[in-house]
Amino acid sequence: MPEPISKEGYDKIREEIRRLEEDEMPKIAQNIAEARAEGDLKENAEYHGQREAQGLMQAKINQLKTKLANCSIVDKTTLPKGEVTFGSLVTVKDLELDDLEKYEFVGPGEEDYTGDVMKILTSSPLASSLVGKKVGDRVEVEVPSGMLKLEIVEIVDP
Repeated sequence: MPEPISKEGYDKIREEIRRLEEDEMPKIAQNIAEARAEGDLKENAEYHGQREAQGLMQAKINQLKTKLANCSIVDKTTLPKGEVTFGSLVTVKDLELDDLEKYEFVGPGEEDYTGDVMKILTSSPLASSLVGKKVGDRVEVEVPSGMLKLEIVEIVDP
């Protein structure tokens, strides 16, 4: 099943692929050509370093393309209201620590774990356990540090 992604998130990843393919890869190719011109390739560290950089860059491009291939652009305006969905901004209360935390459920390439509102992948265990729930619902989520007991306090529809 494809992961949901916003049009903005999709465009952001497409632009990164374009930048890597059209700007960065030609620079590396030029560096390889320059290093090759220096002579003996067996002992040419610059040549080997640039070839490695080229391989890593191609791997990153392939990873981003795979990410997009496994996504489906979602129009947030068509999603159900009043329940947790892709794009929702959700405030939960940790029932053990009595803390409030805010999460926005996003697609690949849009995640950001800094700031007051953490943008987490809709496919994450936390998001998966909250999707479809409504204000007042309680969930238990197993995380590496143990079991979280949460109550949904507020949902802001996308």
